[in-house]
Amino acid sequence: MKGFLYVLATLFFLVNDSFSCSLHEHHIWQSLLEFSLRRITAQDEKLVFPGEKRLKNVKQLTFGGENAEAYFSFDGKKLIFQSKRDGRGCDQIYVMNIDGSDVKMVSTGLGRTTCSYFLKGDKKIIYSSTHLGGKECPSAPDYSRGYVWAIYPSYDIFIANADGSDVRQLTNTPGYDAEATVSPDGKKIVFTSMRDGDLDIYVMDIDGKNVKRLTNELGYDGGAFFSPDGKQIVYRAYHPKTPEQIERYKKRLSENLIEPNVFEIWIMNADGTNKRQVTNLGVASFAPFFTPDGKRIIFSTNYFATDPKKRNFELALINVDGTGLERVTFNETFDGFPMFSPDGKKLVFASNRNASVPGETNIFIADWIEF
Repeated sequence: MKGFLYVLATLFFLVNDSFSCSLHEHHIWQSLLEFSLRRITAQDEKLVFPGEKRLKNVKQLTFGGENAEAYFSFDGKKLIFQSKRDGRGCDQIYVMNIDGSDVKMVSTGLGRTTCSYFLKGDKKIIYSSTHLGGKECPSAPDYSRGYVWAIYPSYDIFIANADGSDVRQLTNTPGYDAEATVSPDGKKIVFTSMRDGDLDIYVMDIDGKNVKRLTNELGYDGGAFFSPDGKQIVYRAYHPKTPEQIERYKKRLSENLIEPNVFEIWIMNADGTNKRQVTNLGVASFAPFFTPDGKRIIFSTNYFATDPKKRNFELALINVDGTGLERVTFNETFDGFPMFSPDGKKLVFASNRNASVPGETNIFIADWIEF
């Protein structure tokens, strides 16, 4: 952007020289140029922090409110995301171009929604919603008892046209059904469900048929994504071990709550076999996504936080065998929900950086630097 302004300014001066532009006019335009550059430099400093060597040309796509979980369309031209905006009490699903333009709501506007994704071909979308359980936003959890996530039992997964029309229900079982994403070949949906009494990962066909359970260990398994070749699934998990942990987990689950204080990153084959733990950080690590070559995982973690009381989550990379942990972002607030574009050249993520008010979360896109 700076280079563009320099070129533009140079051309302007050359053109005006040919028309005998006055020295006073030159000084005016030079001052305007310097002011613009100062503003752009200040903006860049808010969007990129020292140490973020893998991010270049970071651009903020949303401004204000709570925006998160932005995922690319299969052609890489659009993003689908959840947002609390326009005076609404809870999240709805929106789509926009990857430059942030043409934002449109594509969910019903009723209930609470989460975890949206394009289907292959980009003519249809899936997302989870509570709207069949009530038109109003479901009540938020009581945070006076600690930081918890609500596992709303009225969540079901829906499929719709990309413009939001023709909404159809895919899941119809008691309890939570959400966190759905789609396989690279477009044939399978992976999701998290409470249908068997615990939070486990399942796969089903695009039409909702042939449901298969992939995880069975007591505890939370979720946030799953397929590898680029569709042969593996990465996910986050918390498996309580001690009697006290098990009792606490089951009690919270009976209240439709979980405590996301300790998540580790896991990988399994797409059929549920060969489960192995990737991280062993003992903190909250979530939102994992494979790198384009399938050899590493990018995820969000508070492992680097110096003050555990602060909501400081960073993006990090790790090899699929658990080696080579690398910090990617150096923002003292929140960075999460990373996803690579289909061509692997861009990274989209949610962040509190450059927030107009504390805690504001926006969507950002950057060129990804591989080295």
